[in-house]
Amino acid sequence: MTERENKAKTFKVDLGRQRLPVHIANDPADLFRHVSAEKAAFYRCIMDVFAAAKRQYRLQLRPDEVLAEARWPDGPPRIEDVNTALTQLTEWGNLESHPDTARVASLSDFYRARFLYRLSQGGEAVESALAVFVQTLQRRAELQTVALEDIASRLQALQALAEATEPDAAKIHETLRDLVRVFESLAENAQAFMAGVARSIELQQAEAGVVANYKKRLIDYLERFMGDLVRRSDTIARLILALEPGIDALLGQVAERESRDAAPGGARDQVEARKDYLQAWRERWKGLRGWFLSTGHEPPQAELLRARARSAIPQLLAAIAALNERRSGRSDRSADFRMLAGWFAACADNGEAHRLARAAFALNPARHFSLNANADAELPASTSWADAAPLKIHPRLREYGEAAPRGPLPRVRDRAEERAFLALQLAEESLQVEAARKRLATSRPARLSDLGELDIHAFGLFLGLLGEALSEQAGPDTPVERQTGDGLLHIHLKPLAPDSRATINTPHGVFAGRDHLITITPLQDGR
Repeated sequence: MTERENKAKTFKVDLGRQRLPVHIANDPADLFRHVSAEKAAFYRCIMDVFAAAKRQYRLQLRPDEVLAEARWPDGPPRIEDVNTALTQLTEWGNLESHPDTARVASLSDFYRARFLYRLSQGGEAVESALAVFVQTLQRRAELQTVALEDIASRLQALQALAEATEPDAAKIHETLRDLVRVFESLAENAQAFMAGVARSIELQQAEAGVVANYKKRLIDYLERFMGDLVRRSDTIARLILALEPGIDALLGQVAERESRDAAPGGARDQVEARKDYLQAWRERWKGLRGWFLSTGHEPPQAELLRARARSAIPQLLAAIAALNERRSGRSDRSADFRMLAGWFAACADNGEAHRLARAAFALNPARHFSLNANADAELPASTSWADAAPLKIHPRLREYGEAAPRGPLPRVRDRAEERAFLALQLAEESLQVEAARKRLATSRPARLSDLGELDIHAFGLFLGLLGEALSEQAGPDTPVERQTGDGLLHIHLKPLAPDSRATINTPHGVFAGRDHLITITPLQDGR
């Protein structure tokens, strides 16, 4: 073999040594080894550079570029350490390396190992997963009032497309995609909000001033969202009902459009793909409908979210009470009993002591147990046990601890009549409350002394509105205005002269106090 052939053979061997293959980790868990390795922070700095390069559409990086662009917490390291870390990440499968021949100026430079690095497919998947993980941990649940407006506008656009002479399948598909995207974001954030809005753990470790400030901001935030939710939900529900007759045809057009991209394999494959797409769109529409319209006996999810938002305020107040209790010092059980003993000593007679004992220890009559179903049915609960007839205890109850014999379960009772009766009662109460709201919400200023006589429902609504307004009043002589917690009414209360007097007759008595000028305005949709 000649000297020239030996050089050529050596060149091929050296070239083969530099041409490193694409590394694929045998174990997918190796892709996460850099997170828990000894130099995890060092590896993460390097991987952050490659993730940023991927977002900037840069294909490959050199070690000196990684050294210059990384944010090193302890100062820039040596280039040798960077090369070692890049090699290790390549072995784990997070990076791919290729020979760098662009900067070769001589034969010795060619034989020196120089590589370009880029994210591997597995490394890109790991970076995406870690980014989603960090984003999920740092995300705070939000009640998206803007999403409600977007849902209403998308439904209006969908209704306009459905009423067109020749519906545009592409625009319908685009509108439905936007609608689903906005709705999924709203539902996801609402679920995270339901999981824990009061942040009781954080409040337990906060200072009193921070808690008070947070309480004010949270209550304002909840009131604004609940008002928007009440106003928008009715409009969205009406739009959904208007689209119901023709929604299946629209979903069919969208499914037909999506099935065109099904993989080739015969006409049956495309038909099956259309069925799958149509079923998926029907499920999405069913979820959207269930959010704003009741299904059977289940209330809409928007009402559940509204109830959860309202219950967040008592949870917040409970957390504040716990914080105040921690600051003022806890009271042990012995102190509670000593306080209770003082209350017993202050009782005027035995009857008052008995009432206190019943309230303190929940000593209520237990004759509601069905031991004697037919006996003593008319026996008053205030009857002493010494004067009452004895209870007959079944031997089975004494022996086995249960009175009912074992056997098949009883048949489920049909509660249709009870549910209908409750629904009728709720409808009547709703009509009465609506009549009371029309009686008071006139949008015109009125003196309390001019309201005249109020029935039970109007007076209950009046007390609730007055209580909400006075809770925000800075002083007895300061006018106040606010929106009610349910977002349906706006109250403006202005005190009159200190010596003025207002009297309101009610079925429960006479309500009297300082006269005020009150304006109650109903809030319509969009206002």
